[in-house]
Amino acid sequence: MLKNQFIMNNVRCPFLLRHIFTLAHSRISIFKLLISSCSLFILCSCSVNYSFTGASISPDTKTFSVAYIQNNAAVKNAALSDIITEGLKDKMRSSAGLTLVNANGDLQFEGAITDYTTTFQGVTAAQVAAQYRFTISVRVKFTNTKDETKSFEKTFSQFRDYPVSENFASIEDALIRQITEEIIDAIFMDAVANW
Repeated sequence: MLKNQFIMNNVRCPFLLRHIFTLAHSRISIFKLLISSCSLFILCSCSVNYSFTGASISPDTKTFSVAYIQNNAAVKNAALSDIITEGLKDKMRSSAGLTLVNANGDLQFEGAITDYTTTFQGVTAAQVAAQYRFTISVRVKFTNTKDETKSFEKTFSQFRDYPVSENFASIEDALIRQITEEIIDAIFMDAVANW
């Protein structure tokens, strides 16, 4: 604009022409301001919250509850119920920004560990197991009290393969940590992300 004013001041043009040029330039600025304001209003009036975690939660959803995840697997790990229950609480608090309540939250989780197994996977030419597969499965019932169509009941299962040369007791904790993180992420995504 300064450049245009400089050019117009150096050129002998009538006052009216300078006035029309300035008015036209200001109308464009007003138009841009009007468009920007309308866009901002539309974006701010959306009824769904979005976050970088992929969560899409209705604004009227404020709380969640997680019932203790029971261990119903044939083989039990004493710490597994606590790991999954507390991990799900932490994930919901940190990624969804909701308040944890003891029971009857707007979003409710309950469930049980149904599988905790190690099975043979591959066989070598000498008919010897080449690797094992360690699997954890959790059956989850999710209730969305604000929108029942988003409620579900399903099993989440993850596994890790490891060589037969590894002692399972020495890698068990690391495998549990990896698998439960993936299961918790999958539960979170199914519950609050609408992809």
